[in-house]
Amino acid sequence: MSDWTTAPNSESSQRLLVISPVKDEAAYLPTTIESFAAQTKRPDLWVIVNDGSSDDTGAIADAAAAKYDWIRVLHRPAGTQRRVGPGVIEAFYAGLDSVPDWRTYDFICKTDGDLAFQPRYFEILLGRFRDNPRLGSASGKVFTPNETGVFEEERIGPGFSFGCAKLYRRTCFEEIGGFVRQVMWDGIDCHRSRMLGWEVVSFDDPELAIQHFRRMGSSFQSIYHGRRRWGRGQYFMGTHPLYMLGIFGYRMFEKPYFLGGLNILIGYVHAALTGAPRYDDPEFRKFLRNWQLEELKHRILGRTTQKVPQASGANSGKSVE
Repeated sequence: MSDWTTAPNSESSQRLLVISPVKDEAAYLPTTIESFAAQTKRPDLWVIVNDGSSDDTGAIADAAAAKYDWIRVLHRPAGTQRRVGPGVIEAFYAGLDSVPDWRTYDFICKTDGDLAFQPRYFEILLGRFRDNPRLGSASGKVFTPNETGVFEEERIGPGFSFGCAKLYRRTCFEEIGGFVRQVMWDGIDCHRSRMLGWEVVSFDDPELAIQHFRRMGSSFQSIYHGRRRWGRGQYFMGTHPLYMLGIFGYRMFEKPYFLGGLNILIGYVHAALTGAPRYDDPEFRKFLRNWQLEELKHRILGRTTQKVPQASGANSGKSVE
């Protein structure tokens, strides 16, 4: 395994390390690389972890590293099976461990390899962290293409950062113990951050809009498989049954209508009936359920428990071209 140590960037006090686990992303990775290269604030180091791809992903990443001195590539053995959740986080940590001085960075970002960002994405988002010392994790809103090619917003509460593009204040990342190697890693981290007094936000700002070329909660097998996996993850995390019913009701109005929400519920119920393991932290599960019940109460009353600052000129977040 290669080890990379980078010299401090004297022009910036917000040193940014990005780790991107990628597997078979040859169709989208060039767009992501172009998007990073066009940033007004580039990462100080971007480690692309080629997780045993069987297509040209590795070659594309190597070409980018040859062109840009702030990009490095870590190749993992070929033939590894795609495992959403644990596999992604194992690849992330392989990339993080390859940077011996990662604790000298101020911010750590985990991104996918099938994204496109607005040119000022990192500049603006890092500014939000600078303005709010209690902001622990953040992202913009994520948009995915529908059947006609129009990018529509992925629905998520304002108190969550998106797993495909999580930016973390490094001190917060360390306090929560990093990511768990399970399907719901990108939910557990947000709740644990809240539990420790940090704020988590996905900002509704057109300059922070993220194009994601693969819909969240889908799967390389089928969207129904992905939704059932999502439901199993909710059970693992410790989600309250009433909140799970709320998720079912909320997601049934998304495509595939009714069946998507139903498969989430099926995944949760099946995990409960078969005695699937749960996240082994009773204090966390207690905090989570209390938060979820409060959130349900406030949603019924027509408001959210978290007041999230909106940027001036923020869009309605319904679609982007």
